[in-house]
Amino acid sequence: MVSSVKLLILKKGEYTLWSMRMEQYLTNTDYGLWQVIMNGDEFVQTTQDDNGVEIKVPPKTAQAILARQIERKAKSILLLAIPNEYQLRFHTIKDAKSLWAAIKSRFDGNVESKKMQKTVLKQQFKNFSVSDPEGLDKAYDKFQKLISLI
Repeated sequence: MVSSVKLLILKKGEYTLWSMRMEQYLTNTDYGLWQVIMNGDEFVQTTQDDNGVEIKVPPKTAQAILARQIERKAKSILLLAIPNEYQLRFHTIKDAKSLWAAIKSRFDGNVESKKMQKTVLKQQFKNFSVSDPEGLDKAYDKFQKLISLI
């Protein structure tokens, strides 16, 4: 099934909105994609070679082949939805579940960075002022930009 919905590219500072939209996109496209991202691919079998390196065993059953296809599709969609400058960093991640976690870790930030961002925005809001030469239109645009960051 081909979706006519344009894939949303993740932008800095918009992880929460992006993640909600990606969840909706993936569940609407194929619910199995979202399940693979949330739960991992339980049909992937691995073994270790002589050097102790973990390798995937090729799927042998129709169910395992389908599960592998869904896993690849989910990972591909996630990779297509991140900015180009992060492709090299994220494309080596082995599965969709780990990729989602890495994207969240990179773009969602931690509690401390969110607190700092809130503090900065509050300060900008308190310091907001309009000068006469600036004009009402520019002041309105400046205010809208500040509000959109909150």
